[in-house]
Amino acid sequence: MKVKKLIALLAVSSMVMGLVTGCGNTESSQTQGAVAEETVEAVEEATEEVAAEETAQESTEVSADLSGTEISFLNSKGEIQAALEEMSAAFEEETGISVEIIACGAGESPYTKITSSYNSGTAPTMAMLDTTDIVALAEEYALDLTGEKWVGECENQVTKINDKVYSFPFCVEGRGLIYNKAAIEKTLGSDFDPTSINSYDALKKLLEELRAAGMESPVVISKEDWSLAAHQLGFIYDTYDGTTAGSAELISKLEDGSQKVEEYERFNQFIETLDLLLEYNINGEDPLGALYEQDPIFLADGEVAIWANGCWAWPNIAEAGALATDEYGFLPFVLGNDTTDFANTGVQAAASKQVMIDAVQATDVQREAAKAFLNWVVYAENGQKMLVENAAIIPACSNNVNEALDPLGKDIQTRLESGNVFSSSFIAPSDHWSVLGASMQKYIAGESTKEELAAEINTYWTSQK
Repeated sequence: MKVKKLIALLAVSSMVMGLVTGCGNTESSQTQGAVAEETVEAVEEATEEVAAEETAQESTEVSADLSGTEISFLNSKGEIQAALEEMSAAFEEETGISVEIIACGAGESPYTKITSSYNSGTAPTMAMLDTTDIVALAEEYALDLTGEKWVGECENQVTKINDKVYSFPFCVEGRGLIYNKAAIEKTLGSDFDPTSINSYDALKKLLEELRAAGMESPVVISKEDWSLAAHQLGFIYDTYDGTTAGSAELISKLEDGSQKVEEYERFNQFIETLDLLLEYNINGEDPLGALYEQDPIFLADGEVAIWANGCWAWPNIAEAGALATDEYGFLPFVLGNDTTDFANTGVQAAASKQVMIDAVQATDVQREAAKAFLNWVVYAENGQKMLVENAAIIPACSNNVNEALDPLGKDIQTRLESGNVFSSSFIAPSDHWSVLGASMQKYIAGESTKEELAAEINTYWTSQK
């Protein structure tokens, strides 16, 4: 259709240019010149559309030789398991390639899962992992994807290891304090402006007002080690200066011992905010007895107003009864009282989950089939749409213009467009969440002090050298 449109425009352009050159009247020439200019612009626009369409078509064309190929995909985002299975079915219907979606067990470390698979000779063709795990495994196990077309679409989101791209940035994720606006406004009996929460004091005042108005415990804190160590404690790294390079600089100082965490301002600010949240935690009587399946129900039912989590939690909140039309969004995980601090005016959002293709155990045909799946996600209209609408994913590739349907995704997309985010995504060893997650669990349960937690963090990092 676009090609026919281009041919028609070219024909019209030729006629218009002929009229312009054959007319001697100045006023008429100026008018016709303007028409010619508009026509040329239309031709250029149509040419760009056709080029984009041809690129997408080339990228999603699958050789008939790949039909019937069976590949596998390790999924470390349990909340989108069903959506990935739906995408797999659609992809197979269109290409004949079968993609088995393998779920990472609840509480199971993706790093442990993938390394065990390699050791047993059963590695998946594709694996969705955290950036930390990709950095640890890529050069030994992952296929070099530097030359793939989609790298240009995701240029600002790809992870490079020694100037090579070994993984596809599957999604952009953001985290902070999820709020239920309706619950806040119903409790307080007044309008709530989320931008007003831009300091520790502002958050403290909100929580005090909610408790005074009848919401005794307006916060929910989950106990999972990955949540506590990667997503909560992670703020001390990501807010060093808001960049991944900055977080790496801090971690290097922690490793060589030149920075003691108890002397680091962000750590002290983090503990201050964490202590505040714990004071109002609905799971406070038994923090380690909290159930992740119950936590989103507290939020959706309006029993609490705030859940420390990220946009990946929307499927859980929706399953608990929330609607896509409800008003949920993010407050910053505030640190200190500087209302101009980027940590207090924005939220963290960056490419998180990465997909690598096996370079060791898969066959060449399977690798080509895996590339075809990634191209389908990036370029095929159905793949783009299902990624956003079925999986509730914020795409890392700029050519996917589908808008998020859920309120958390919409909030992050809006913030990305306005620049109201910081993009650091700290990289830590694969055992960071399990080791320091256990330390964090002791702290929220009141089984260790701030000083003891700091000592364990220092010991962890200096042992990495």
